[in-house]
Amino acid sequence: MLSVQPDAKPKGCAGCSRKIKDRYLLKALDKYWHEDCLKCACCDCRLGEVGSTLYTKANLILCRRDYLRLFGVTGNCAACSKLIPAFEMVMRAKDNVYHLDCFACQLCNQRFCVGDKFFLKNNMILCQTDYEEGLIKEGYAPQVR
Repeated sequence: MLSVQPDAKPKGCAGCSRKIKDRYLLKALDKYWHEDCLKCACCDCRLGEVGSTLYTKANLILCRRDYLRLFGVTGNCAACSKLIPAFEMVMRAKDNVYHLDCFACQLCNQRFCVGDKFFLKNNMILCQTDYEEGLIKEGYAPQVR
């Protein structure tokens, strides 16, 4: 967002072609915009909010959600096998992708918090307890340091 200098000549808006007489204007894609004119081509959400990001492709100006919906890669959750929309937040472990709700120990269903250890064994997510119990059953006890 730019503040218009008092002695500056009004600029034309790339969205509506009218002169921008507002106190503030937006500059995006080397063009000037009214705050209300810079919006997503799909959902019409305003893209001039502080901290928002705009995306362009195929001559469209898009919000993040619509950009990912139209051009993002979708995949399937490694735990439930259901489709994960491209705009959804996910968890990753090696090559596996998970819904946030599916990212839990696949034996005891314990959900993980930030900083929790988890293990990927035979493509299954395990908590530390279930991982170590499995190692003991297999005849291998992890070394304690």
